[in-house]
Amino acid sequence: MYSLGLDIGSSSIKIALVDLSGKKEAAVVRVPESEMSISSPELHWAEQDPDAWWHHSLEGIKKAIQVAGIAPNQIKSIGIAYQMHGLVLIDREGKPLRPAIIWCDSRAIESGKTIEAGLEEDIIKNSLYNLPGNFTASKLKWVMDHEPDVFAKVDKIMLPGDYITYCMSGQMTSTFTGMSEGIFFDFNQHGISREVLAALGINDVVFPKLGGSFDILASTNVSFEEWTGIPTGTPISYRAGDQPNNAFSLGVISDGEAAGTGGTSGVIYTVSNKATYDVFNRVNTFAHVNHDKDRPSYGTLLCINGTGILYNWLRNQFFNDQHYKDLEILASQVHSDGIIFLPFGNGAERMLGNKVVNAGVMGIDFNRHNKIQILRAGLEGIAFAFVYGIEILDELGVKPQKLRVGNDNLFQSAVFSQTLSDVAGIEIQVYETTGAIGAAKGAALGAGLVAEISTLNEDLKSIRSFYPRNNVFAEETYLHWKKELTNQISIQQ
Repeated sequence: MYSLGLDIGSSSIKIALVDLSGKKEAAVVRVPESEMSISSPELHWAEQDPDAWWHHSLEGIKKAIQVAGIAPNQIKSIGIAYQMHGLVLIDREGKPLRPAIIWCDSRAIESGKTIEAGLEEDIIKNSLYNLPGNFTASKLKWVMDHEPDVFAKVDKIMLPGDYITYCMSGQMTSTFTGMSEGIFFDFNQHGISREVLAALGINDVVFPKLGGSFDILASTNVSFEEWTGIPTGTPISYRAGDQPNNAFSLGVISDGEAAGTGGTSGVIYTVSNKATYDVFNRVNTFAHVNHDKDRPSYGTLLCINGTGILYNWLRNQFFNDQHYKDLEILASQVHSDGIIFLPFGNGAERMLGNKVVNAGVMGIDFNRHNKIQILRAGLEGIAFAFVYGIEILDELGVKPQKLRVGNDNLFQSAVFSQTLSDVAGIEIQVYETTGAIGAAKGAALGAGLVAEISTLNEDLKSIRSFYPRNNVFAEETYLHWKKELTNQISIQQ
């Protein structure tokens, strides 16, 4: 008996098949072989084709079944994790009306301010726990204002994971967790916010049916069985944004626990039984996967757009796409030697007040420095961005003392991870798991195939840890880095 998990990212889609008997290791595949493209037809825009996610998902499911060596009818549940904050607009035929506006698109900042102007401060602070910012609600407002002909044809508003669920089932559904990520959710009403609807000038008929992350909100249809062999009626019994799901995958579900990740963007995600509201909107509070009206569980999310995307950019531009393991060896053999790298080149940064600061490299001496030292400075710069974010969390009273991370992202780099541990003063525990495995486990729980979360995490063991060391050089470099960031922000104002 197997559970299938999908993790719909912006660079790739990961598929996992988890043997619920525990006798076999999970089969995990990644598609496509090269990273998916992000279209940017205008400055600060970022779009993807929702149907590309779907076609790659089908490809990956078939590949995972083949790698696992199982029959499709052995799959008894399906879970979906997905890139957060995307906007997918569907017409009455069930077709996307335009490319999806994804998480790193910055066009809707002013639209978010328009929504904010229509909301009372008390609603923002005590019901939404967030400003609209550049989230899904703001992206919807942008379409309403700039593409009215498109909005006039909208039947349903979806998130990326909702669309993949729809493609599998023909059923239009979403989750409370997902709506909280889009800043549509009122935590007190435990539903779509009437005040946000009023500020947008729409009614709730454009939203799909809502439920919890572990609810069976949809089941697979005949077409999906024809494509994959997975039987009609298989429950799609778990759904969550990639960061709440990453935390769940790492066993981060209780008050005081924290998870991190370093994919295209970097995230620190802390779980609490109390909501955190930041008046500067540098961090955001969403419903965690186990959130319930009577037993609230909140995820405080700090996001850094420019992390793994910088590492990939350096790899492409200077190292002819060498393997990351080779780059790690190179970076470990040198010091950055005074080079400062600001990694903020992937759109507006929430923790910097939604400013588009852009990336910057300072301190290069043409007679002294080389590309390997620039690489090292890049990894340190990403680590320093995490440290800067942790200082914000500390200011808000939710600084993590320990960070759980997966072994399938930037935390594979010891240069990056040790620098972060040293300067932030926190332990980093690395686990051999992925978001797709977490989604598969979540689906098994949602479908009632396992009774307890603890049962799912019996195989979750730390494979490596980084402990803080006395690293005066890194600490001093961080102070220079922070000074350069302050200068760059002042230039942008």
